[in-house]
Amino acid sequence: MSLSIRSTAFAEGHAIPRRHTGDGEDLSPPLSWSTLPPGTTELALIVDDPDAPRDEPWVHWVLYKIPATAPGLTEGIPPVARPGQPAGAVQGKNTWGSLGYRGPAPPKGHGVHHYHFKLYALDQALDLPPGLEKHDLMNAMSGHLLGHVELVGTYQR
Repeated sequence: MSLSIRSTAFAEGHAIPRRHTGDGEDLSPPLSWSTLPPGTTELALIVDDPDAPRDEPWVHWVLYKIPATAPGLTEGIPPVARPGQPAGAVQGKNTWGSLGYRGPAPPKGHGVHHYHFKLYALDQALDLPPGLEKHDLMNAMSGHLLGHVELVGTYQR
């Protein structure tokens, strides 16, 4: 068996419900994971949209320092530096420049966008402050990845 991630809000390759988008309540969806690689100490999550009309994917969420003991994330993680759940986790900046989750909000008429919920298993706890951007987190994780997995949801306006 290998690392897996899922959501009770949407299935792999299916539409993300409106409540989890910029057109709805903009709540982060519930996520759960299982079968962490042996030696996993910490997890990180990055959610981005490679279909955004720009050179780099649009980043919707950066969450890291998630303890390996956490079984997942509840719906509606507050958009603050230290959300308190899971204990010890901190949030980074999305492409809007704010902390926490911001849901899908693709340009109207741009077609279906794919939102990649990427979970990374790390071999050690990283000493990182809140507020990192995706590229800074990716650099910090370099050399510490034990595995990763993706869950892809879709949305269009």
